[in-house]
Amino acid sequence: MPREQIILECTEAKAEGKPASRYYGTKNKKLQQGKIELRKYNPFLRRHTLHREIK
Repeated sequence: MPREQIILECTEAKAEGKPASRYYGTKNKKLQQGKIELRKYNPFLRRHTLHREIK
């Protein structure tokens, strides 16, 4: 199966001492070998922030 479960975690919230928001999703391992970085909404900071793949 080429799709893999991933977790995206906020990178800016840790620096500010607030809880990090997380998003769950999948990625195609054949097309995306590296770690994914997306701008997603963080409700704790009330703005869009950079979220990186963890795991």
